[in-house]
Amino acid sequence: MTATTGPSPTFGELRSHLARTTSLTPNEADRVIAEVLRYFDEDVPGFVRRRHRELQARGLRNEQAFARIAEELPHRRFSPPALSLRQLRRIVYT
Repeated sequence: MTATTGPSPTFGELRSHLARTTSLTPNEADRVIAEVLRYFDEDVPGFVRRRHRELQARGLRNEQAFARIAEELPHRRFSPPALSLRQLRRIVYT
């Protein structure tokens, strides 16, 4: 799903649920879903770079910024790496 293309048909039920159970309109629900997916699509290097920039902008020195990032990393969810079919087989059969 992207913000420009709208929700995937897979998320139609979620969109309906959000619109039904919150004060969100269906279009707002689409934007929330898209934002959550972007959030979980961030990989570790992307998170580290983004967070470092944010912390530097707040005036933290590198030592402080890296310590904060190290504390935050274990509490984040990250998208899995792309796996080949062979890698998937190895996970199952080893």
